Amino acid sequence: MSPFLISAGSHKPMNMQPAYGQEYFFRTSDLALATAICVFGIAIESTEQIDDRRTAFIFSKSDKLTDIINRFWRGELQVEPQSYFNQLKILKTRIYRR
Repeated sequence: MSPFLISAGSHKPMNMQPAYGQEYFFRTSDLALATAICVFGIAIESTEQIDDRRTAFIFSKSDKLTDIINRFWRGELQVEPQSYFNQLKILKTRIYRR
């Protein structure tokens, strides 16, 4: 199966904020971004319930993470569709398990 391009469209990365120790962790409530990050093998360190409708995913900062985030927001990130969909299901299960 060929990879497909993930495009962030006209969205701005407004919810990209550091969490916990600001220089060590990255926090996002963007499900599409969190899914893409996980597809590239970066593990979620923790989740945080923001409110009844939103969950934040927390990742350890690294150069690889920064590169993935930048390529995501530029619309340059390519992933294998089945892997992306499977990871999306895993994250949704994690969200709704609460």
